[in-house]
Amino acid sequence: MLELRFIRANPDLVKEGVRQKRASVDIDELLSCDREALALRQQVEQLRAQQNGTSRAVPRASGDERATLIAEGRRLGEALRELEGPLKELDARIDALLLRVPNPPAPDVPEGVDENDNVVVRHVGSPREFDFPVLDHVTLMEKHDLVELERGARVAGHRGYFLKREAAIIEMGLMQFALATLGARGFVPATAPSMARSAAFTATGHFPGSEEETYHLERDDLWLSGTAEVPLTSMYAGEILSPSQLPITYAAYSACFRREAGSYGRDLKGVFRVHQFSKVEQFVICEGDDAESIRWHETLLANSEALLKALELPYRVVNCCAGELGLGNRKRYDVETWVPSDGRYRETQSCSYYLEYQARRANIRYRDASGTVRFVHTLNNTALATPRLLVPLFENHQQADGSIRIPEALRPFVGGMSEIRRG
Repeated sequence: MLELRFIRANPDLVKEGVRQKRASVDIDELLSCDREALALRQQVEQLRAQQNGTSRAVPRASGDERATLIAEGRRLGEALRELEGPLKELDARIDALLLRVPNPPAPDVPEGVDENDNVVVRHVGSPREFDFPVLDHVTLMEKHDLVELERGARVAGHRGYFLKREAAIIEMGLMQFALATLGARGFVPATAPSMARSAAFTATGHFPGSEEETYHLERDDLWLSGTAEVPLTSMYAGEILSPSQLPITYAAYSACFRREAGSYGRDLKGVFRVHQFSKVEQFVICEGDDAESIRWHETLLANSEALLKALELPYRVVNCCAGELGLGNRKRYDVETWVPSDGRYRETQSCSYYLEYQARRANIRYRDASGTVRFVHTLNNTALATPRLLVPLFENHQQADGSIRIPEALRPFVGGMSEIRRG
């Protein structure tokens, strides 16, 4: 959430952010409500001051003067009530509008509408040239009896699945591989709840706007999260941290859920786009300094790249255009891994920074070296998500004889397994 004072001082900048992100909010309406609320609040404060003065004078008055003061107090009270109702409604409207105001994109975010306008930052590794017919991940997994798609859909509905045999071991191994790698880089390994209250989704900027994408447990009024970013952000909600606590860095595992409400007809085959998945998320809370946020943003990206390099997967990094950014993203990199059967790069990781946008919503602050209380900055990044990563992993490492090679870096986390082979 942006500070209202910032919006007042920079209306054109904020409006440009609304335009670039195609957000649904009227900044002129927000500022009009703000001016009206400021005028009403001034009247309320004046009336309240008069009311307090009258109340203090009553005990010292006597006779007719006392009765006059009491009557004046009642009049002032009624006048206050007439103003406080509209003021409360205005404040609620302002709060609702503020939740829809986007974080303006960073200066180096490209203009654009969708993923076709993203700008490639770099390619790492070259797509493998196969001297045999390439099998897609579904054919490979069914060949080795690694997945149950039809039975999964029968049990869990559309996009339901079971992973079996080596695929189940590799999924768990990938999570352990990510936690161990990030732990060695100073991130605290953690597990995070998959359920959270709506306030936690509001804190990250997912609500309002993504309710349709999120599973709601109505009986308990809880929501299933699609990322550990949601519970981790609210883990420190309402707290004032000390400088010695910062930066806070987590590598958190969680089971994740996403309705994929806007993806009908896309990736219907296989396990690339599913409703339930596992993920290790990198998460950072740092001091409220722009340069520090940018430094951590590049660090998180480097960590994700290190994981893909270790898994011997070709990938590219793209700077996402403004139209692809969420409301809170100041900037986002996507890491896209090569999928041979598709003949293209597919998004497997996403890396974002928010400045104080999320911290204001969650009210997470810290006391800096001078003793001033300020809002922290937050960042997050997908380390690894499965079963999505199984798609490029299996396809890129398939062999001519139908077996699937396991990269050396992963083998210690899958019981030393070096390949998947049947027969």
